[in-house]
Amino acid sequence: MRIAQIAPLYEAVPPKLYGGTERVVSYLTEALVDLGHDVTLFASGDSVTSAKLEAAWPRALRLDPTIRDALAPHIVLLERVRRIAHEFDVLHFHLDYLPFPLFSTLDTPFVTTLHGRLDLPELQPVFDSFSEAPVISISDSQRQPLGQANWLNTIYHGLPKNLLTPQTSRKPEYLAFLGRICPEKRVDTAIKIAALSGLPLKIAAKVDKVDQDYFKTEIEPLLSQAHVEFVGEINEAQKPEFLSGAKALLFPIDWSEPFGLVMIEAMACGTPVVAFNRGSVPEVIDPGVTGYICEDVQGAVAALQNIDSLSRESIRAQFEQRFTSHIMASNYVESYSELIEATRRPVLRRVAAAG
Repeated sequence: MRIAQIAPLYEAVPPKLYGGTERVVSYLTEALVDLGHDVTLFASGDSVTSAKLEAAWPRALRLDPTIRDALAPHIVLLERVRRIAHEFDVLHFHLDYLPFPLFSTLDTPFVTTLHGRLDLPELQPVFDSFSEAPVISISDSQRQPLGQANWLNTIYHGLPKNLLTPQTSRKPEYLAFLGRICPEKRVDTAIKIAALSGLPLKIAAKVDKVDQDYFKTEIEPLLSQAHVEFVGEINEAQKPEFLSGAKALLFPIDWSEPFGLVMIEAMACGTPVVAFNRGSVPEVIDPGVTGYICEDVQGAVAALQNIDSLSRESIRAQFEQRFTSHIMASNYVESYSELIEATRRPVLRRVAAAG
């Protein structure tokens, strides 16, 4: 199958820094190549892939201080894809609703994976206007605000099987918080849970520019507590040791998380997750197997009392059964095939009528 993967240009694929969407696009692209498909990746020129790279912009926008209008390079990207769209069996976009106006008029089948939050009121008229544009959700929960969208499937994210593995030489001794510091991720709640449970907390997290004030006023004063260690941002190579040394990953989110890649990163390392019952959490965590789902701080503290009873080998096994990149890619190929067949049917009917 000839597949085009069209990534955002904000980060390289895979990202050199933080970038969840671009990271997932990388995992998917490499898995599709492994499965024998002819894949072209449209991304920034500093991307690295085993697929054919079509560089739509010289380098990632966040690393280019000269860029002031980030939309302009994406318009260039869309036009480049449009000009050669006929060369592909399917176009797979990761650009939210940007492709809808242009590609809804072309013959080449296209689909968009929606990676972000969909509970914004301004999205309603967009999906009212483009109710036939095929889209894929990354959790069933993510779909709820947009019942009118043309949902083709729900496909969970996956990681390369051996990207993150359990480091069995590490003795789990602390709680972990991994990801990004922002109000909805509630690292302050994680600090409170750790304090009440009597366990140390290590925070490996990035602080985006937009969250600097929040970090300075709300979070930084909490980091001086004796049970808290702020590690800062870590890379892929550091994650296995960090997560394997944790009794549990804390995920006390305060919003409808569309997926939560960090949960399956922990599972890949055999580390249980203690998460609040929001968004995709009930779809990712198997209670009593890969972690516990809680309603509040007290529930999380109670869950941690039983955390050592969970089998880290079973957690890793669940990851391999549900959340590898090859599973993700196979699910996408199935959806591509369904979309291609659905696109061909009207053509076949027209040919039959003409005959």
